[in-house]
Amino acid sequence: MARYLILIHGDEQADESATQADFDALMAAHNAFSAKHGPAILGGEALQSTKTATSIRSDGTITDGPFAEVKEALGGYYLVQAADLDEAIAIAKDCPAPNGGVEVRPIMEFE
Repeated sequence: MARYLILIHGDEQADESATQADFDALMAAHNAFSAKHGPAILGGEALQSTKTATSIRSDGTITDGPFAEVKEALGGYYLVQAADLDEAIAIAKDCPAPNGGVEVRPIMEFE
C-alpha cells in the first residue's frame, strides 16, 4: 500500500463569510468522509488561515503570509493509504472542498 496526501484548497474569503450553519454543514461532511474512509485515513488536520502563515525563503528572509498570493489557499489535508493512485483519487473525490478542490500527491518512500 502507498501513502498519499490529499491537499484541500479553498477560497478563504468564502470561508470568512460562512455562517455557523455553513460551518456545521462542512464539519458534518468531513465527519461523513472520515466515517466512509476511516480505515484508509492515517491522519489529517485543518489549517489556520494564510493570515497566520510565516514564510522562510532559502536565503533566510522571513515574511508574514504564504509564499504566494493565491485565490485558493491550502486549508487542510488528509494522509491516506491506498493501493494505488486510482484508489487515492477515488477517496479524494469524496473529500469536501466546497469553495475549491483537492490535490492528490504521492508520499515519497525512502528505504
